[in-house]
Amino acid sequence: MVSGLLLLALRAAPFPIPHSPFPPQDTTRGKAVYVKWCAGCHGDDGAGDGPAASRMLPRPRDFTGAIYKVRTTASGQLPTDQDVLRSIDEGLPGTAMPAWKDRLSERERRDVLGYLKTFSAFFQDTSQHIVPLTFSKEPGGATSAVALKVGRQFYDSIGCWKCHGKAGRGDGPSAPTLKTDPGEPIFAADLHESWRFRGGAGTADIYRRLRTGLDGTPMPSFSDLIDQKFLTDEQLWRVAQYVRSLSPERAPEVRDVIHAPRLPGGLPRSPDDSAWARVERYWFPLVGQVIRKPRWFAPAVAGVWVQAVHTADSLALRLEWDDRSESPDTPWLEFERRVLDHVTSDDSVPAPADLWPDGIAVQFPRSIPAGMERPYFLMGTATDPVYQWRWTSMPRQAVAGLARGLSRFDVLGGGSAPGAGARFADGQWRLVLTRALATADTANELQFEAGRAIPVAFFAWDGSNGEHDTRMAVSAWYFLALDQPTPPRVYLSPVVAMAVTLGLGMLVAVRAQRRAGAGGDGGGRSRA
Repeated sequence: MVSGLLLLALRAAPFPIPHSPFPPQDTTRGKAVYVKWCAGCHGDDGAGDGPAASRMLPRPRDFTGAIYKVRTTASGQLPTDQDVLRSIDEGLPGTAMPAWKDRLSERERRDVLGYLKTFSAFFQDTSQHIVPLTFSKEPGGATSAVALKVGRQFYDSIGCWKCHGKAGRGDGPSAPTLKTDPGEPIFAADLHESWRFRGGAGTADIYRRLRTGLDGTPMPSFSDLIDQKFLTDEQLWRVAQYVRSLSPERAPEVRDVIHAPRLPGGLPRSPDDSAWARVERYWFPLVGQVIRKPRWFAPAVAGVWVQAVHTADSLALRLEWDDRSESPDTPWLEFERRVLDHVTSDDSVPAPADLWPDGIAVQFPRSIPAGMERPYFLMGTATDPVYQWRWTSMPRQAVAGLARGLSRFDVLGGGSAPGAGARFADGQWRLVLTRALATADTANELQFEAGRAIPVAFFAWDGSNGEHDTRMAVSAWYFLALDQPTPPRVYLSPVVAMAVTLGLGMLVAVRAQRRAGAGGDGGGRSRA
């Protein structure tokens, strides 16, 4: 009788029993999604050993150990479902893990999330209590000089600079020694490229990474320093605000055309010339060269910033790219060995670690095409070569030549090399290349013309990452436009047109007044 009444009372309880915020996850359906879209990288059994894994750095996640980098839980704890789902939805920038939010349905994403958890017994352990940390709200004054000063002070005092570098470009003294728990080499994050941060680019995202750490990597949690009263929660927020201030407010937009304004005076030939501060910058992403063997799947240079100006007779290009070392660099040689050991080579002979230089190439066609036809972007072909400027850090020089495919580059002599001024500082190369618009060698050297769309592409090599020859980062074709000065008639014509219009208007008004006056006199005489 009592049990029956209790059952009725429970059925009529005014407070419903809480339910999961997520719909049930169908692991059978999730397995089908996983096999189709995930196993190629993560492996059939979720161990991060799929067919494509050996060409990736960092390697795909090993789900069997249940070690997740991006979480809202404490270091060493399992992630919440929402944590894992966010990585599925948004991807992990800077890795091969794409965003699946617009590729798979919500049901598919939640089902594959459920299936991922079957790879590890830790998720089945009922003694595990997955509880997200409680995060405070961001304090105000994020961009004030005082807040950023405090953030920089604690960035130094808690040792961020040891890995990320004094300027935050991942070039700290510990950077060449970094590796993951399984022993894979790992770059310290370049804090000037927030759009590549795993787990989000916002200040709150950075703060959460500081609180939770990135398990399986050298990036620790700093929550214990708050517990130990070494710093306050607000001060950790200031570190996050300082880190966020190092990157542009928005991720750079890739545009097709570099506009080079015409300068009235001489060209700025130094990369640190103040004139460059008034010239617009353009960002171009670079990816690994994976078309011709030996291919390269792990480039270190993610992109290049480009500026351009010209005068009546000359052109200057300023290129700026982040590089953690001025190669060749002996302290990075062991890191290079680990990279080459972990990235499978498809060359017949594995690439040896060596003291390679850094390098960059700027590519043009030999002549400006009449339409959209362009040479093959990957350094042309034997029958349709491309015109290139190539610069290296050792020896530090620039040359001009014709590339006839990846394996052949013919240097042009006779003073054809562009002028070059380069500087390396705080994990960044800055380079200016200059050349006359017109040259005597019209058969091999591009003749630059204002007002024309000139195809241009870029290539980069980071020697301390084992990059040389075909192991490099590449871009697609873009365009360079040398802006023409505005002819005086453009400004004069509207003025003349306004003057003529005003004159005609005044003439019409005068004639109208005369007619009105003549009509008035006649009417008076008639009345008289």
